[in-house]
Amino acid sequence: MNNSELVDALAAQLDLTKADARKYVDAVFSVITEAATKGDEVSLNGFGKFKVKASPARTGRNPTTGEPIQIAASKKLTFAAAKAVKDKLNG
Repeated sequence: MNNSELVDALAAQLDLTKADARKYVDAVFSVITEAATKGDEVSLNGFGKFKVKASPARTGRNPTTGEPIQIAASKKLTFAAAKAVKDKLNG
């Protein structure tokens, strides 16, 4: 499912215009992104958690030459599904 399909489904389920549904979807993603930027965890009961994890700097290898290269430290956004979602997926 992509953003447009999500907007269509939300508009149909809540009897909204597609423009209003798009605003709501964009707003939710914006709020999650803003919280992640601050390093906050976003926990949605019954759905899951978005968390920021830090990856430390490390040494890697260039696959072509085999030479060692330095990989910079970075942050990534992870998602862990809630038990209810896992149960629905598996059974």
